[in-house]
Amino acid sequence: MAEAAAFQGTGPSPARRWLRRTLTVAVGAPLLAGLLHNPTPAQAAADTPVSRTVDVAIDTLTPSAPVEGDTVTVTGTLTNRGKRTITDATVNLRVGPRMDSRSEIDQVARRKGFRSDSDPRPLDAPEIDVANLPVGVPRDFRISVPVSELDLDDEGGVYQLGVSLSGQTSDARWDRVLGIERTFLPYQPEPTAKRTQLTYLWPLISSAHISADTASDEQQSAVFQDDDLAEELRPGGRLDEMVSLGKDLPVTWVIDPDLLASVDAMAKGYRVKDGTGHAAGTDANRELAERWLGQLEAAVQG
Repeated sequence: MAEAAAFQGTGPSPARRWLRRTLTVAVGAPLLAGLLHNPTPAQAAADTPVSRTVDVAIDTLTPSAPVEGDTVTVTGTLTNRGKRTITDATVNLRVGPRMDSRSEIDQVARRKGFRSDSDPRPLDAPEIDVANLPVGVPRDFRISVPVSELDLDDEGGVYQLGVSLSGQTSDARWDRVLGIERTFLPYQPEPTAKRTQLTYLWPLISSAHISADTASDEQQSAVFQDDDLAEELRPGGRLDEMVSLGKDLPVTWVIDPDLLASVDAMAKGYRVKDGTGHAAGTDANRELAERWLGQLEAAVQG
């Protein structure tokens, strides 16, 4: 204790300072090296540039929504974007777990490189051996696995499906994930008789043609701004083509009531603005309106 107090009061001797520096270098250097080469779990889980060395592209996934008994096949390409040839590599599938919300799907879609805390473990089989993957040379791959070996839940759902490549390089002789790509696998254990159906909306619309004026004749005929509507109704016109094409298609008609009212007014007899007044519409245009209304009525039956 006396010796310690003496050194505390007068400061360390030159010999003790030399010894302290020597111990710091001898002991501290291995500790520092250990920190650099043994990252914490959080660091190991994080996405790193190394896991983006290989560009894994998924080109096809068939069937897109497998059922029990199917075989899932994934094809794509591998491209080494690094600076050294990759050796002793394997291509693996990674499936699961089932995703229960849109936010989970969004999180998976935003990921780039590999994350050990989020990406599932690779399947034991099948896997593809890649002896060498030179820089910049695309390599095609094809990998198939029965649905029964994907360990999917019986109730079905949407699963994360990833294709990863693990391998070595001349400057790092240990296996690590060098590239990964993800997609989504909808799984439905049993096929259903009725699938989701789509419909195409077929709009019949036009700009306004009737003015605010009303003719003073007995019928109080509608007064049109111009005769442009008749051009759309005649054979080859826009509205004529819409009805002619739509009648043979499985579409849902979306019809502007104002258009029907305008064509009906034209068919009953109308007038057209002419300078400061207005003149009677032509019989030919009235016949066009009647003809188009009849064609439309036949087209929308059923």
